[in-house]
Amino acid sequence: MNEHTVRQWLRKAENDRKIARRELARPDAITDAVCFHAQQYCEKYLKAFLIYHGAEYPKTHDLSRLIELCVRIDDQFHILHEWQVHRLTRYATVARYDVVFFPSLEEAQAALELAEKASDFVRQRLLEKGFDTEGTIESSETE
Repeated sequence: MNEHTVRQWLRKAENDRKIARRELARPDAITDAVCFHAQQYCEKYLKAFLIYHGAEYPKTHDLSRLIELCVRIDDQFHILHEWQVHRLTRYATVARYDVVFFPSLEEAQAALELAEKASDFVRQRLLEKGFDTEGTIESSETE
């Protein structure tokens, strides 16, 4: 496990969360950007978990595939399937390349909430596996 690399992935993930939250707070929020960064936030947390465990993963935005790799390490990750976290996968491309994709504010809020729920779960699993996230992840109160 390369602790430095895990921390870098978590920092990048937290940057995606911050961007999504800040954009969502704007009166003229760019909702497709919120959805994109919500997906990226979740994806990077899953990849950080895999890196922490020394697991190889493909270059992919497919959250179902990444979740399955996490399940091989920790079967508690099945809950992410129950929460339908895979629904965020489409935002990795549609938010950037589909010129007619303009999600509602409610859809963008739901995407970010789901990403936060999933990432909180992954963060908790990392803590329980012994990874100290101190100094890597800022709480939402500091924003």
